Amino acid sequence: MNSNAGFKASVGGSRQGRRSFMRSGLSFGMAGMAGLAGAANSEPIGARMPDAMKTLGGTDLAYGQPSPHEQAVQRLPYQTAPQTAGFAIWRSPLQHQRGIITPSGLHFSVHHNGLPDIAPERHELMIHGLVDRPLRFDLERLMRYPMVNRIHFMECAGNSAANALSPTALNQTLGDLAGEVSCSEWTGVPLSYLLNEAGLKDSAKWVVVEGADGGSHSRSLPVSALLKDGMIALYQNGERLRPSQGYPMRLFMPGWEGNVNVKWVHRLEVVDAPAYTKDESGMYTQILSDGQIERFAFHMDVKSLITHPSGMQRLPETKGFYEIAGLAWSGHGRIAKVEVSVDGGSTWAQAQLQGPVLDRAFTRFTLPWQWNGKKATLMSRATDALGCTQPLRSEWKRKYAMHSFHHYNAIQVWRVGSDGLVENSYA
Repeated sequence: MNSNAGFKASVGGSRQGRRSFMRSGLSFGMAGMAGLAGAANSEPIGARMPDAMKTLGGTDLAYGQPSPHEQAVQRLPYQTAPQTAGFAIWRSPLQHQRGIITPSGLHFSVHHNGLPDIAPERHELMIHGLVDRPLRFDLERLMRYPMVNRIHFMECAGNSAANALSPTALNQTLGDLAGEVSCSEWTGVPLSYLLNEAGLKDSAKWVVVEGADGGSHSRSLPVSALLKDGMIALYQNGERLRPSQGYPMRLFMPGWEGNVNVKWVHRLEVVDAPAYTKDESGMYTQILSDGQIERFAFHMDVKSLITHPSGMQRLPETKGFYEIAGLAWSGHGRIAKVEVSVDGGSTWAQAQLQGPVLDRAFTRFTLPWQWNGKKATLMSRATDALGCTQPLRSEWKRKYAMHSFHHYNAIQVWRVGSDGLVENSYA
């Protein structure tokens, strides 16, 4: 009743008022139509159409490419060393990506001895050593075996080295700081099929996996782990492996440091003890703060990164509503929770995990944030299904020697200025 009374008052309060209102509306409509007619006579409708609607488009390509307008989204080269034929690092621009799958062309890559040019019809995989039947597989034979598809992350043991080593926080993008990690769908033959076919002797405890690159990159891995999770990967994200990912085949061990995922794999020697190759005896051995060593630390620990907002980005408005978003992962299993702080760790709020939450894969997390325009310190802290939680940088540094940087998984801190600029921070 009150609502109707209000409506009557607004249009004149009487039947006559309503008729006047309707007549005025009709007059307005006729005037509008006349205006449109006049505009139509003075300007063709096509003149107001977007340019793309006025002509036929260009031709497509046999292999689809990103839009030319997205050419800035590329892998990031390691800036402090030249990209030589021998050693090179390419980092994934995590700050430009959404979802959990890294496009194959943006997947990070580390090359110790350059990219070998391998003709697939001439490549072979050999299994020998402590086996009953040494085997040799060409690619055509290997492709006949049943394959599995698994979505998993891969992370270089040296990812985030700058934050581990630099005494001051470097003002860089997220990709520059921590882009040596990616997540893909991997397709290949479970290694258990091949090892069981070869027949493992009772003394078989380790496998020396060797790549067909110029430096014969090799790593020793436990037989038990290879039987459980090992894969000879042939496909990445639905297409054949790219050269920088080990074409025509590579070892894939979900959740283990990138260096053990030997690319261009061509030989598996089954042995009774590790070979202590140059990488596992030197570069990829952890040095603790007391001088002791942590050998064969295969699994990558639980970790998270806020991708939006992140380093060198700028919030477009001086205050307002934003969504904090990021990635979390663990080499030990699924992510159980991610907490986010906007006040430097004084208080924490649990973020929402975006499905699917997969085993040893990227997990997206989000949290709504009402920014008041003042300085803020953003942090994310992930916990995996085993209860392992990210440490603070000071805690991580106390555990390892000053020059150690592998397996760095400390909490990443972003400082947001009152001007909206986001910078890397240790505080």
